[in-house]
Amino acid sequence: MPNREALKPFLLAFPGPLRDQLVAAVLDGRKVSTSGLLVEYEIEDEELPPVGERSALIDSAGREIAVVEVTEVRVLRLADVDLRHALDEGEGYTSVAEWRAAHERFWHSEEMREALGDPEFTVGDDTMIVAERFRVVERLDPLPARG
Repeated sequence: MPNREALKPFLLAFPGPLRDQLVAAVLDGRKVSTSGLLVEYEIEDEELPPVGERSALIDSAGREIAVVEVTEVRVLRLADVDLRHALDEGEGYTSVAEWRAAHERFWHSEEMREALGDPEFTVGDDTMIVAERFRVVERLDPLPARG
């Protein structure tokens, strides 16, 4: 097995059916963008990923599935997310309104509110979003899940 530098994890949603669906969309090329909350980076005291950074796409079993490279990072208001970004998320959205409704459901979920440490967390037009574009640069043969 080739020796390679450990990559930081590229995590989509929480482990489970949604993550599995998103990972599959990345692998088949439908998903080339993702959205996060700027507040998540602030809470975790984490820098925004620089363009060119490579990370390991992680599946629900915690396995490294692919190497992805960040190609663009934009910080914008939720109200300013554009149709191109919504379509490129690869989840079948046909409008920004549809994209926003689905993301609001996720960001207002109990799991997300718990991760943010705020049981009343809500988003609005002025909520700052991190809109990331990426590409798959290598598919990996995942090791069997540890369990």
